[in-house]
Amino acid sequence: MTEDGKWERELIEKLATAALKEQQRARRWGIFWKLLGFAYLTALLLVAMDFRWTKEPKADRHTAMIEISGLIAPGTDASAEKVTMALQAAFQDKNTAGVVLRINSPGGTPVQAQTIYDEIRRLRAKYPAIPLYAVVEDLCASGGYYVASAADRIYVARSSILGSIGVRMDGFGLTGLMEKLGIERRLLTAGENKAMLDPFLPLEESHRKIALGLLADIHQQFISAVREGRGERLKETPDMFTGMIWTGTRAIELGVADALGSLDYVAREIVKAEDIVDFTQKENLAEKFARRFGLGVAEGLERLGVRNGLALR
Repeated sequence: MTEDGKWERELIEKLATAALKEQQRARRWGIFWKLLGFAYLTALLLVAMDFRWTKEPKADRHTAMIEISGLIAPGTDASAEKVTMALQAAFQDKNTAGVVLRINSPGGTPVQAQTIYDEIRRLRAKYPAIPLYAVVEDLCASGGYYVASAADRIYVARSSILGSIGVRMDGFGLTGLMEKLGIERRLLTAGENKAMLDPFLPLEESHRKIALGLLADIHQQFISAVREGRGERLKETPDMFTGMIWTGTRAIELGVADALGSLDYVAREIVKAEDIVDFTQKENLAEKFARRFGLGVAEGLERLGVRNGLALR
């Protein structure tokens, strides 16, 4: 074969290969946009179904229930945003005879717990005729108890776990591991405390003292909130604010809780409104789908090689 013929053959092969790749790209994008359209229609259907199935609060006198389950933190079902929205809706409902927080939480962030605590106190002052009770299920610890302490009364089961009135800060030190792996950390900062508690640097005594000071400050805020909420009912002991936890029975003895009782018991016997209406703000079907679909789209775009405003690589 002549050089001219070889050159022509290679050119044809390159053109054919490029055309094939272009067809593959077009096919992938076609599939992507079809899936996107299908997902959009599905989301609309879910919104319509969720709207249809949403129950309106009962018109009769009722007990408003708000569930605080899991971690009290931003982006969760027990976030301050969702809980305060639920509290406001419950107190504003003209047929609410009383509000019950059903708590099953290991805790959360101090700010989120404090925000809910403050909102409870505000709403109780604004609506003095509507009591608010906390009903503890399995666990009401740390930030969970922070919130519960704002209630008029706290009801527990005998085996409920309450307390953990303390603050913690978690972290890891990886300096030894880096030395073994022969890794050198290069960090430049402006400000002598900017790299405080960096896990790749040895813990300095001055930084440890600063962190302990922060923890002590937040801990004192927690203690003050519990004392304010529980008042003279609290029978303080030397270990009460050390992060200790108690069973429901022992918590009642210490004034950390008030009495035994379930949600149904409190609604029926204390609030005197047996009908329970759930005001908990939760993700509906459409929101859950949108969040998961968003992650799926991101992964799909990554596979297609799309970054920075749909720019192809």
